[in-house]
Formats: sequence, structure tokens, C-alpha cells
Amino acid sequence: MKKLLTALCLTTLLSPAAFAEQWLTTLETATPQEGYELAIKLSRMAVKFTQPSAEKRTAVRAEYETDADNLIAAAQTVATNYQTVAAANNYWKK
Repeated sequence: MKKLLTALCLTTLLSPAAFAEQWLTTLETATPQEGYELAIKLSRMAVKFTQPSAEKRTAVRAEYETDADNLIAAAQTVATNYQTVAAANNYWKK
């Protein structure tokens, strides 16, 4: 039931127009630094797709940018995305 509710919420929140721009063509990067930058981009794009209004995103930024719990949650999201990118790059091992 929880998964169904999450799917319904995301379906409602994510506009089809948000997916019109193809920005993610690969998870492969040349270096761990580039991988980390991609992880940040993945995290930022998730927020953009969930809340397509730049005005609304800007309005709530003041609330979360000074809240330690929110900043930690953002860092955790980037870390999770970095794990995904690192695995896709075979942890940059040859």
C-alpha cells in the first residue's frame, strides 16, 4: 500500500514536461570527482522534477538551508546517488 501511495504521489507531482529534456545520457564518468558532480546533478534534478516551479523551490530554500536535519538529508541523497554512479563506473577500477 505504501509503495502504491508513493507511486501515486510521484505521478501527480511529476509533470510530463519535466521529462522532455534529455539530460542524463550515461552514468559513466572519467573520474570520481566527475562522478560526485553527477551525483549532485542527479539530486538537484530530482528536486526540479518533483517541484517544477522555480519560484516555489526558491521560496522554500530559505526554510531548509538553515536546518541541519534538512542539510544532512540533502547530503545523504547525494551520497546515495554517488554510490549508484560509483557502482556504474565499477568504482573506477580497471
